[in-house]
Amino acid sequence: MTIEIFTLCDFAADYGGKLTVAGSFDSIFARQVPATHPHCCLAVKIRFQKFEEGQRQLRLAIVDDDGKALLPPIEIALQVQMPPDADSNAIQVVANIAGLKLEQFGEYSIDLALDGRHVASVPLYVRRAPGAN
Repeated sequence: MTIEIFTLCDFAADYGGKLTVAGSFDSIFARQVPATHPHCCLAVKIRFQKFEEGQRQLRLAIVDDDGKALLPPIEIALQVQMPPDADSNAIQVVANIAGLKLEQFGEYSIDLALDGRHVASVPLYVRRAPGAN
């Protein structure tokens, strides 16, 4: 299994096997906290090998630096299958997030687990906007 894409972005969509990702970012600038980010997406593309076929459970979570979840984890069942005569296949996942509430400035973590095992993380920084007190 290889994580080919794992990013927070403004927009993502899967159009018949073509993953569209726009506005990938790792920082949100806020004048004050708590702050609410109105809408964002998580885009994930995972490549599986033939021997990894079968049912898989994907879990996405956004946590603060103390490990507290910002929202309930996103759990997605995946059925990994290979096309005929293929040794690998990619599965794409798009998760839309509305109203992401950020309680404090600092670093958050977006975590990806597969079958209960942590496989990747990307940071999310909440920074004070320029000119804010």
